[in-house]
This record gives sequence, C-alpha cells and structure tokens, in this order.
Amino acid sequence: MFCSVMSAVIQGLQPEFVQVEVDVSNGLPGFCMVGYLAEEVKEAPGRVRTAIQNIGMIIPPKKIMVNLSPAHVRKRGSGFDLPIAVSVMGALAMIKKEEIKDIIVIGELGLDGEVRKVKGVLPILLAAKEKGYRKCMIPFANLTEGRLVDGLEVIGVKSLRDTVEYFRKGIVPNYEKAIKVQSRQERVYDFKDLKGQKVLRRVAEISVGGGHNLLMIGPPGSGKTLTAKCMPGIMPPLQKEEAIELMKIYSIMGLLDEHSAEIEKRPFREVHHTISKPALLGGGIIPKPGELSLANGGILFLDELAEFQKTVLETLRQPLEEKCVKLIRNSGTYVFPADVILTCAMNACPCGYYPDHKKCNCTPTQIQNYVGKISQAFLERIDLCVETERISYEELVEKKIKEESSLEIQKRICKVRKIQQERFRGSSVRVNAQMNMQQMQKFCVLDLETEKFLKQAYEKLGMSARVYHKILKVARTIADMEEKKQIRIIHIKEALGYRMSDKIFWGE
Repeated sequence: MFCSVMSAVIQGLQPEFVQVEVDVSNGLPGFCMVGYLAEEVKEAPGRVRTAIQNIGMIIPPKKIMVNLSPAHVRKRGSGFDLPIAVSVMGALAMIKKEEIKDIIVIGELGLDGEVRKVKGVLPILLAAKEKGYRKCMIPFANLTEGRLVDGLEVIGVKSLRDTVEYFRKGIVPNYEKAIKVQSRQERVYDFKDLKGQKVLRRVAEISVGGGHNLLMIGPPGSGKTLTAKCMPGIMPPLQKEEAIELMKIYSIMGLLDEHSAEIEKRPFREVHHTISKPALLGGGIIPKPGELSLANGGILFLDELAEFQKTVLETLRQPLEEKCVKLIRNSGTYVFPADVILTCAMNACPCGYYPDHKKCNCTPTQIQNYVGKISQAFLERIDLCVETERISYEELVEKKIKEESSLEIQKRICKVRKIQQERFRGSSVRVNAQMNMQQMQKFCVLDLETEKFLKQAYEKLGMSARVYHKILKVARTIADMEEKKQIRIIHIKEALGYRMSDKIFWGE
C-alpha cells in the first residue's frame, strides 16, 4: 500500500518541494525513514505514531517505510510531521488518497494530535502558487500569514482530527471565532521631540531621502540615538513588493505575528555591540538570515559603534556595497537581501566628551585606540558623517519654538523619492545611493565652476574614488530636495561638509 503527499523545506530563502512517500507492507513491524534527514526529522515517527493513536485510530503492526524525496536535499525542521501522518493514513486507507493529490501539507504534531505552528510558511505558499498548486494545508497558527497569498485556498487546521475530517468528508475547519486581533502598543519616536540639533535633522532627512548611510559622532545625550529612532517615522511607506520580500524573511525566522502577519512599516533593527558575525550577516550549517537582512528596506542601527568588534564591522563592507549577503557553503551559495540604511552613533573617545577638554581626561593614545577600531575602509562606506553638539539649556526648555514633526518631513521625503523613482524607472535602482557609474555620468553632470571646485577638494583632501562618488550621490540628493535638475556648487559644498568630521577624528 503506497501513498504520497507534497510538502516543502526552506533552503536559505528558497523553498524546496519535497515528496513525502509512504509504503506500508507486511514484514517486521517498524517505522523507518530515509532521505537525508536532520535529527528533528528523524524523531518524527514517535510524534506521528502517538498522535494518530491519541485521536482514536490504530496503526496495524506493519512495516512502514517513509522516503522524503529528493534525497540530495537536507530535510530540516518539524514541518514534515503532518504530511508524514497524512501519507501514512492514506496508505492505510484511513483517509481517501484521491483527496491528497495536488495539495501542499505542512505542520508539526504534538503527541495529543495538536497541529503546531512552523516557520517559513509564507515563502512556501508563494512558491506553491507559482508552481501551480491551488490548495495548501497549514497549522491554524500560521493561517494569518497564509491568507496573504491571493489565489490559493489555504486550509488551517488545529488538530490531526480536523485534518482527517477534511480528507474524509471535505469539511473545511471554521475557527473564525477563535481569531482575536490584538493591537500592539509600540512607542513612536517623533522628530518634534528632538530639541534643537538642526544639523542632525538635516542629515537624517538627506540620509532617508537618498538612502545614504549615516554616522553621528558626539557626546552622550546629544540626540544621536533619538535621531536614529525617529528616522523610521520619516521613511516612505512600504511598497507591496518590498513588504512581501520582508515578510518572507520574517516568516522563515518565525517573527511574523500570529494575529497580524502583514508588515506595514519599514523595519528598524537596533543591534548590541556584542553581536556575532553570524547573527549580524546570517549563518549556520543551513544559513539563515541575520539582522542585516531583517532590516532589509529599513534601518540598521549600530549604537556605540566603536564598541563593536572590528572583525564584525569589517564584514559589513561588502554587503553595504552590494546590498546583499552572499554565504558559500558545501550545500550551495545562499544570497540574502541587505538593502539597508546603515545608521551609526558613537562617542569621540572612551569617556565621550572629546574635544571638550574641560570634561575629557582621555589621553591622545586612548582616543586614537578608541576611534582606531573603525577602519578607513569602513568609513568609506559611510555617506554622511556629522559631529553633534551638546544641547543648550535654552534649546532644551524652549516651549515657544515648535519643532517640525516626522509627518511633515516624511511628506518632503516622499516627493524626493518620487523624483528618484521617475529618474531610475526601468532599472533595479530605487535611490541615489545605489547609482552605478553609468547613471552617475548621466544624472550627476557638473558645470565648469562646480567641477573645478570639486577637483580642488579631491586633491586637497586626498579623497579616494569611492568617497568622490559618494559626495556626488549625496549632492544629487540635496539637489533633489531643492527640486533642482542640475547639481550646483552649493550642493557639493554641503556634501563635502558631511565628510569633514571623519577627517577631524581619524586624521585622514
């Protein structure tokens, strides 16, 4: 007696479809599984056998052989429990084999027959739709994310008993009353709460407007962290394609909300300086995305930048340039998206108060060792570097001056992004920071006076080619903010001003 059902496993970000084949025959009773299995999949027979018995069905003393095909794909996770159980019951004629055809089944089983939530459902369903499947059976706890896929009948089950009822009688479980939408209370940071700091406001707007990486250097309490946390509030709304890409990553990591799976806001990921390279970039035997990919389309914030391990920071250099993470393993090459605005904050010395010599007691050697943790190669991946100043008492307590809100800034940024959208229509580039050489030659044309000025600055400051290109890209964004078609000398001067802080502190 033979039966098979289709399931899937996630490899990196890509689903691999797996045929779960079961053969039941006479012979020495046993439950054998083959097919390049991870340890958690090898444990499935115990869960499956007990779950079937606990819903009142008897497995006869037969030889049960389970094969997960193709054999060269590593099978990981607990999502094969339910398809194995369905295939076993189909082979034993406990359910109709005909009903099992052309359906994807995913789910983990408890010993009592409960069907439990699994990771990676959304990318599997999207791939199933592309492959031509019309039905998918998933755990009820994953149903909210399953419903995000249009044109696919998604059946959510809470128990193995409900699964049997569906395959025997075609009854689709109805748990609508059990779905409770819970509103999450999140603290909202707004630029109207940031006192003074006009320079910080300006660079934050430029950074988000053109997708430029930002570094803020200054004393404690000068508004660096607050500025970074306010920046998500001025980012343009997520496009549908961006949201789906992001939700696929969050589904694989098991981070989608059970009650409201749709992501509506751009991500803001703040990581601690103790983070490891695999946690930041992604990794593992079968690599999974890291914080860099979880921030895709949004902001990755590194506070206390100089406290991070130098080797960790250096690994960011290539992903920041290519906007993706490439991990090579024996099992293949895995590519994770990493289109982020890197936002960093740091003090200028161990105590934090340099160059205020009244408060700072750090020696030149201590200061040099502190900032020296950040290499020039890493700094060249930063588009905007700005020094923050201590907020004065008058600015802190002033109530007559009403600071501009994040909503007002966001409206201007949406206009700037629309200009860039029209400019790069038909290409994969969305913002000025992503321009390639051909696009820069076309959209960053300078007049003779501006070109002469930039040449003098290039030679006097000893810029590298990468820094030169970043200045042009930032100047292009500043010009867009003023709705100017051509970059002027004033735009170049402002862009150059945001490269002076790293020259001061790193002496380059």
